[in-house]
Amino acid sequence: MDDISDARLEAHLSQCRRRPRVGHIQFLNCLPIYWGLVNSGAILDMELIKQSPDVLSHMLVDGDLDIGPISLVEYLRNAEDLVVLPDVAVGSDGPVTSCNLVSKVPFEDLDGARVALGSTSRTTVQLAQLILREKYGVRPDYFHCAPDLELMLREGDAGVIIGDPALRAWLYDSHRLGTHLLDLGQAWKDWTGLPMVFAVWAVRKEYLERCPDIVHEVHRGFLRSRDISLEHVDKVARQVERWEQFPAAQLEDYFTTLDFSLGERQLEGLREFARQVGDQIGVLDVPEVVLLPRQD
Repeated sequence: MDDISDARLEAHLSQCRRRPRVGHIQFLNCLPIYWGLVNSGAILDMELIKQSPDVLSHMLVDGDLDIGPISLVEYLRNAEDLVVLPDVAVGSDGPVTSCNLVSKVPFEDLDGARVALGSTSRTTVQLAQLILREKYGVRPDYFHCAPDLELMLREGDAGVIIGDPALRAWLYDSHRLGTHLLDLGQAWKDWTGLPMVFAVWAVRKEYLERCPDIVHEVHRGFLRSRDISLEHVDKVARQVERWEQFPAAQLEDYFTTLDFSLGERQLEGLREFARQVGDQIGVLDVPEVVLLPRQD
């Protein structure tokens, strides 16, 4: 029995000796959460794994990440295994600009039409279905598609797209293609009066139990990084302009439009979203949101 206990203790200690495996979404909307990590040197204290949001969500659920971003829908489906990091999220309190429904016809004309759901999205595609059904009274024929707007509009009448492709659609492609664009963050705010949370950061419960000090340090690192990035958002935007096809002024507007907080209003919006889409995503009851306790 002592040998087994010693082996478990050694396994726990070994896990806490290595750098935590931390997810990083490869979209510009998460850049302010991570930009400051580089500038503060905190990035050296973690193994940063870059992937699309859908892949990172599955990695966290499957135990291939210790801490990371997870789409709100996947969090709601797996809340019993996760603890949410407070005060940090990706959301909007009005327009989001990078979670969009783009359509060749007016939205109220999409009943029975083919609507593409971008394959990298878990939350926005559910939000789009909710808004189309409840606000516009339509029930399209949905199909999944790669997040390529022109492909979506060749295969269907509209597409739901997120991240950098959606930002391009908002800035350039929708106007160029002569399409209708619905900002789904704004649509949610207009409908409910609440902020929309698209993704939260969470830690696996067993990792928190084994390595609480590391989790708190990573959490503090995220908050410092976000605050540094927003304090120097003009510098962040100019740096990003060098390697992305977006003007610095538009990037600065984008970063300051996004809501990176997770306070009581955002949690209220999260719970309302859970109530509204529960039947769609197979979550019958709104789960209790367990937050990482604050450290004194």
